[in-house]
Amino acid sequence: MVLCIASPWLVKKMPEFLARVSFFSYFCDMDYKRNKHRREWWQEHHEEKGLERHPSMKRRKPSHDYSSRCIYMITLNTVGRRPVLGTLRAGDDSHPEPWLEPSALGVKVLSCWQRIAEFYPEVKLLAVQLMPEHMHGVLFVTRPMSKHLGTVLNGFKAGCNKHSREITGGVLWESGYNDMILKGEGQLERMKHYVHDNPRRGWIKRHNRDFFTIKNDVTIGDRQVATVGNQFLLEHPWKIAVRCSRSIKSDEAIAQEVERFMAMAADGAVLVSPSISPAEKKVMRAAFDAGYPLIVLLENGFSPLWKPGGGQFDACADGRLLLVAPWPHHNEYKKITRGQCQQLNDLAREIASL
Repeated sequence: MVLCIASPWLVKKMPEFLARVSFFSYFCDMDYKRNKHRREWWQEHHEEKGLERHPSMKRRKPSHDYSSRCIYMITLNTVGRRPVLGTLRAGDDSHPEPWLEPSALGVKVLSCWQRIAEFYPEVKLLAVQLMPEHMHGVLFVTRPMSKHLGTVLNGFKAGCNKHSREITGGVLWESGYNDMILKGEGQLERMKHYVHDNPRRGWIKRHNRDFFTIKNDVTIGDRQVATVGNQFLLEHPWKIAVRCSRSIKSDEAIAQEVERFMAMAADGAVLVSPSISPAEKKVMRAAFDAGYPLIVLLENGFSPLWKPGGGQFDACADGRLLLVAPWPHHNEYKKITRGQCQQLNDLAREIASL
């Protein structure tokens, strides 16, 4: 039996404490009901129409101070990925590359973006690009703000939604946003290039859909894998599995491995590898830079809206790259295990033998 002796102070404060607990529980219950209503609304307006939520597109860095001085690339998606911001056009005399012609709503969105600095002078706008169903923007928080970045973007989205209700009768943006934080030297120029290159990439994807479609039901031996890229590379008659021991570390030894496999690639072989060891990475990078066809195995799978980035995009468009993922997508960082390395190498050999 445990005997509890309450102090006079605790006895005096007990009613207030119980009231606070009840008050807190009430709002927890209200929050649960509110979220329940939101889930029901989503199911009624989106999931029944075949649209899905993609939480992986809402990246956030928990340890980062989003009111601090920093450069961000922001991505916002329209509700249901509706293509209401404009139309992709082919290149012409005035536009050497494919470009986006903004809709009436798209023009309003660009105007709202430019006005962010009026409300938040500590924010400098560096780049913006509309696409039919999303937008990218690069902004620089030049000094610490009293507001969270989310507050800045919520104000921008509210202005856009006001125009959207007038033009389309509904809200424009889905909840949340995706951000990429600038980390290293040279990344800003890569961010700006990616943003402005979006119409060209979008045009290529539209006219080479098969090379950018995630196929989740590809069978290799007794395995079910997901692929993105030129699946016909699996049928190429000469495929070589690139396998280099981790013990190969000297520059001279790695250079010999690169030369050996590059000679086979130059003769028409398709190189296959998960690029695990340092030598394997060097071989596959050299072959990629030379424009040779490759099959690359990945530890992480593809999220629903995944697309290749950087040079991989152009390699897919050219039909010289196939990405193969034997396991489902995961958001969290996972260090590849020895067992997974072995399975990926086994799969590379199996693909080479097809």
